[in-house]
Amino acid sequence: MFIQTEATPNPATLKFIPGRVVLNGSPMEFSSRESAARSPLAEKLFEVPGVTSVFYGSDFITVTKAGGGEWQQLKPAILGAIMEHYMSGAPLLAGGTVTDDVDADDEDEFFDEADAETVDMIKDLIETRVRPAVANDGGDITFRGFKDGIVYLNMKGACSGCPSSTATLQHGIQNLLKHFVPDVVEVRPM
Repeated sequence: MFIQTEATPNPATLKFIPGRVVLNGSPMEFSSRESAARSPLAEKLFEVPGVTSVFYGSDFITVTKAGGGEWQQLKPAILGAIMEHYMSGAPLLAGGTVTDDVDADDEDEFFDEADAETVDMIKDLIETRVRPAVANDGGDITFRGFKDGIVYLNMKGACSGCPSSTATLQHGIQNLLKHFVPDVVEVRPM
């Protein structure tokens, strides 16, 4: 088994590509050891000193490190954990399913019912134009809410804590949404 790695715009995050499907369904993020308890692979990755977050995309895994760790020391242990997981045949998730996270995300959304049509347009643009591009960089962005012309987005994986995420939000996503949805005045992270 050969696992490729790619740099992401976030220097604290590295993208690992195992050459196979990682996750069917919506992406998942584990931002603590406790949240990783439902994934044998995420648990193993959190055992590597310096790992602070694990994110699963459809065909990749991104791992975020603490500021002090160096990739040249962490990368071999991370590659070993990923390889060992896939060779063992263990499931990616033990117990919970991807839909648990998706349902929780949907429950957290907020917007006025009068804005439902606008929100549908925003969500469609995020799904068709933003998320595929962000996945290429090892992350994900999901809709959280819309209020007073402000779109609130949740940034995950390589996007979370990325130094260029503010520029991406303001110059990329905000401009796109403002162009297609006149009611949008600003985009903010949550």
